[in-house]
Amino acid sequence: MANDKNFKIKNGLLAGRYLGSNGVNGAGSTFDVLSTSYDSVSFSVASQATFPQSVRLKTDGTSMYVLDNTNKTVYQYTLSTAWDMSTASYASKSFSVVSQESSEPTGLFFKPDGNKMYVAGNGTDSVFQYSLSTAWDVSTASYESKSFSFASQSTLTYEVLFNTDGTKMYDVSNSSMKPVFQYSLSTAWDVSTASYDNVSLNTSAVTSNPSGAVFANSGSTLLIIDSANDLYEYSLTTPYVLSTASYASKTLDVSGQDGAMTGVEAIDGSTGKVYLSGRDSDNIYQYSGSSYTQTLDLSTGNTFSFTPSGATTVSFTNAPASGTAVGFSVEINGDGSAITWPSSVKWPTGTAPVATASKEVYAFVSTDGGTTYYGKKAAGDIA
Repeated sequence: MANDKNFKIKNGLLAGRYLGSNGVNGAGSTFDVLSTSYDSVSFSVASQATFPQSVRLKTDGTSMYVLDNTNKTVYQYTLSTAWDMSTASYASKSFSVVSQESSEPTGLFFKPDGNKMYVAGNGTDSVFQYSLSTAWDVSTASYESKSFSFASQSTLTYEVLFNTDGTKMYDVSNSSMKPVFQYSLSTAWDVSTASYDNVSLNTSAVTSNPSGAVFANSGSTLLIIDSANDLYEYSLTTPYVLSTASYASKTLDVSGQDGAMTGVEAIDGSTGKVYLSGRDSDNIYQYSGSSYTQTLDLSTGNTFSFTPSGATTVSFTNAPASGTAVGFSVEINGDGSAITWPSSVKWPTGTAPVATASKEVYAFVSTDGGTTYYGKKAAGDIA
């Protein structure tokens, strides 16, 4: 058989793969409310803040910022281990916003390079812009005399958000039954150049009382925390385009940690952390919220192996065209996390095997271009 493609399987299908070729699998993670769980980790800001309204983290996870509604001040904290709230300590750095929002400062946001800070409030229903002469150091902040009023759309502003390049801004409100409004900035990151896009998200069917929000998954997810202590997930088919948002039917009850959650921060990627500020206890709570993925590219080989980092969804791509058979194996160095296989897999019992905390091998075959896969657990409890 000089040419493997001339070899016919008994049923007339073409063989699809050489034996023993190692395939390429791509690992990833996305934020998913239904995969979120409390880490039993919290940090008290009570020595500084008596009404922590909004929480943000530096892009490398080594600093945290809390906007206090009572003192009208942004407080800065240091995390000696990035993203780990149990290692937080007060950095003895703060900045008062009372000269701009003297009544109810509620929203906080930082430009990704840490050189600008934005504070919104429902006392003025406006957002105010500040410069930091030292990036991420709030003690070096100064007001730029730039602001924008949301009052034509919003009468109760609770949070302000931006897209990654600063050309879009979002007002998260508690008014008009359309609590999220979208704006364009003709000059990136300059709120004084904002104009309303006539685009809003009506969340009244889910919640009309948001207290905080954040984008996750590179703008394809919007998370909203409300005063009833529920965290809601919305999906955006086009990242950061509010008109494409819809409720994802995913909700997490966080009332077990605090009676009045006020702000939410989410971190993309493998970190997969979520932080909520609680008004009743003056704590910042830490959650893990990543859903892990493994994409197995069948055009690259027929043997795959991976070690889960938590609950993992597996997908198969690039199966050969219908009429060409493909057989492949998947080795999982299991940690006991749940494995979700594609719905196109048909199992002998009609139910996928339950993954265990051991090495396991699964075998799969498809003959119809990947429309259907026949799978079985070939070996388990491998030492």
